[in-house]
Amino acid sequence: MTENPSLGRPDRNIALELVRTTEAAALAAARLIGMGDKIAADQAAVDAMRIVLDTVAMDGVVVIGEGEKDEAPMLYNGEQIGDGTGLAVDIAVDPLEGTTLTAKGMPSALSVIALAPRGAMFDPGPCVYMTKLAGAGDIADLLDLDRPIGETLGLVADRRDVDIRDLTVVVLDRPRHDEGIAAIREAGARIRLIADGDVSAALLAASPRSPVDLLWGVGGTPEGVISAAALKSMGGAIVTRLYPRDEAERQAAVEYGRTHADYDLDRQMTQDDLVAGDDCFFSATGVTDGDVLQGVRYQGRRSATTESLVMRSRSGTTRRIVATHNREKLREYNGERYG
Repeated sequence: MTENPSLGRPDRNIALELVRTTEAAALAAARLIGMGDKIAADQAAVDAMRIVLDTVAMDGVVVIGEGEKDEAPMLYNGEQIGDGTGLAVDIAVDPLEGTTLTAKGMPSALSVIALAPRGAMFDPGPCVYMTKLAGAGDIADLLDLDRPIGETLGLVADRRDVDIRDLTVVVLDRPRHDEGIAAIREAGARIRLIADGDVSAALLAASPRSPVDLLWGVGGTPEGVISAAALKSMGGAIVTRLYPRDEAERQAAVEYGRTHADYDLDRQMTQDDLVAGDDCFFSATGVTDGDVLQGVRYQGRRSATTESLVMRSRSGTTRRIVATHNREKLREYNGERYG
C-alpha cells in the first residue's frame, strides 16, 4: 500500500510518559494514607515525582507549582524539569492534590500534572486562589461568573431538560462559600460538599454520566490551571477569575498587572486563557479511592495497582490506564519509597 504523504503521522504523546510520574507520586504517597501526616505524604509524592520527571526527554519549567500558599513541600516555580532535551514545555503540577484527604484516609486524593508548550500556561502571579465554575461542554456557553449562580442553574436545567432539583453542584466546604451555598439551595439544586480536591471535582463535573453537573467556588490557582488542561482534553469547560485573599494580595496583583498585559483581576478566563493552544497534556493517578479514579491497591508485599487518566487535547484522546507494579523491583532503585 502506497503511503499518502498528505496524511500527518502521529507525533510524540508525552502524556504517556507523564503517567509514570503521577504513578510514582501516588505509590509513594499511598504508603502514608491514614497516617495523619499530610506534610510527609506531600513530601513523599514530590520526591518520587521529581525523580521520574528528571528522566523524561523534555526541557521543562515549572510554571505553577503547589506549595507557596501553605509552605508545603513542592516542585517550586521556575524549577527546571526533565533531561533538558526535546520539547520546551511549561508544567503545572500538584504531586498530591488532597494532602489532608491522604492523611485522613479520605476519598479522592490524586497525583496530577499538566504540560503545554512553552509560554502557553497562564501565570497567576501573586494570587493563589481563583473563583471557578466548571461543567461539561454542552453547557460551556452558560458558564458566567457575573450571573447569579441560581440563574445559571435554571439555564442548565432548561438546556438539559431536567428539573433544577435534579442538578448537583460540587463545592469545597469552606466558610467563604456560605452565601453561594445558600443561593444554590434556594434555587432548588443539590450540593455535594467536599473537604479538598477540586481537580477531581472538575473532572467529575465535566464527565458524561456523572452525578455532578457543576463545580462552583473558590479554590487554588494551580488546581485551576491543571483542571483547564484536563477539561480542554475531555471537551469540558471552565471559567475563572482571580481571587485575592486580602488587600495586600490585591495590591500586589494590581502591581503585577502593570507589567503583564493579560493579567486583570476583573477578567473572566476560560480554559483557553489558562492553557493556550491546542496541544496540552494531562495525567492523574488515584491515591485514595474516589468517584473519578481508584486509589492505590496492594496485593501482598510484591505488587500494587494504580489507575490513571491520561489525556491530550490535540487528539481528544482519554486513556484510563490500570497498571500493576512490582514493588520489589521498584524498591531496587527507589529504596523503601514504594515499600
